[in-house]
Amino acid sequence: MAGGPLEGVTIVDLTSVVVGPLCTQILADHGAEVIKVESTKGDLVRFLNGKSVTPGMGAKFLHLNRNKRSITLDLKQPSGYTALAKLIERADVLIWNVRPAAMARLKLAYDDVRAINAKIIYCGMFGFGQDGRYRDKPAFDSIIQGSSGMAGLFQRAEGRPRNIPLVAADKVVGLI
Repeated sequence: MAGGPLEGVTIVDLTSVVVGPLCTQILADHGAEVIKVESTKGDLVRFLNGKSVTPGMGAKFLHLNRNKRSITLDLKQPSGYTALAKLIERADVLIWNVRPAAMARLKLAYDDVRAINAKIIYCGMFGFGQDGRYRDKPAFDSIIQGSSGMAGLFQRAEGRPRNIPLVAADKVVGLI
């Protein structure tokens, strides 16, 4: 998208599903050049919401990834890593939403990325921090709703805990 307060800002988007893509969608809507990097399997949300006219192009995926450019890379292969490094060299921001250990295995921890681009803004969106007993746990929306006590609020009103039937935690964090 041309124009907007973020025009001239380049973001490499290593996010998937809802939380990260919603965040980068907003940045793209405000004029940033967002380059979404997907694995060869594609973002899982491509295949949610049932069948679509074009396979792998579900409505939620299309909505969350509007105004973005896209590339598929196998980051476990040297050629995929090299291509990503070239994107990082010219980027202002790298946004990711896997556990920190996965980024380290891919040689994309902060120090690795900073060696490629010392001015990069390195933004990780993951659930339980890098310290503490839950640091290695996944942070899917349903897990966050349960561990935050949100699901327990229903027990007070209805007699049993349950999740809100939408990705509330992902949307709130993506917006913020």
